[in-house]
Amino acid sequence: MKFKSSHLFISALLLAGFTACSDSDNEPESTPSTSAPKWNLVWQDDFNSPTLDESAWSRTDRGTPDWANTQSKDDRCYGWSDGCLLLKGIVNPDTESDPSPYLTGGIWSKKKMAFGPDANDQSPVSIQVRAKTGAGAQGAWPAIWMMPFAEDKGWPQCGEVDIMERLNHEKQIYQTLHSAAGSFSHTSYIDPDKFHVFEVQLWPDEVKYYLDHQLTYSYKKEANADPETQFPYFKEWYLIIDMQLGGSWVGEVNPEQLPTEMAVDWVRYYRYN
Repeated sequence: MKFKSSHLFISALLLAGFTACSDSDNEPESTPSTSAPKWNLVWQDDFNSPTLDESAWSRTDRGTPDWANTQSKDDRCYGWSDGCLLLKGIVNPDTESDPSPYLTGGIWSKKKMAFGPDANDQSPVSIQVRAKTGAGAQGAWPAIWMMPFAEDKGWPQCGEVDIMERLNHEKQIYQTLHSAAGSFSHTSYIDPDKFHVFEVQLWPDEVKYYLDHQLTYSYKKEANADPETQFPYFKEWYLIIDMQLGGSWVGEVNPEQLPTEMAVDWVRYYRYN
């Protein structure tokens, strides 16, 4: 949102906790002010156009796992407002053409846009998403997460990086890593009605999680561990941002609390070099 008004009016909005979509808060907390190396922005999407950038994104496919079994390309599951992409969870109005009782919207960069070190640049990277998860709806499960860009192993050996998951009847988020060595997770409380910056940094020997530029959790590569088992994280990933409904983790959906939505303001991608 753009405002043409006095500095006093802008200050008043800030003091009142104004949280509309904006282009602020886009640089990693650990960015050094003068010395090199530093964080360099290499790609971004501000979702200002009412269409997806198809060079980077596709709408997610329907699948059998809990997170995917209500995913839909139906236009009613997507929207744009004030420079934000809206990913929605709705009651399916037409179960004759699609038997799923609910429909959800999601996007992914699968086979299009990779995030992480590549053969030409092994620099650490930061992936940030500014989003608002929205009011609580029983059974809603918004998520921002990553799976390997090159799918050469099955799960969990391939690894998984969950930047943010929220069970919408709760006021906390989960930031989780999965591998053959196990699952490692941290929870942090948020204000669901405000925008937050969810971030993961991938380093050669460490994964760092941030919430609003504050370090929340760090997971390190063990010195004598098999990296394919304990630390399959320093590689390329594709990004998934989606609304989900139902499943064994989040529980039953309350249709009376639908529709629900997650607003995505922007995605930022940095390299440390």
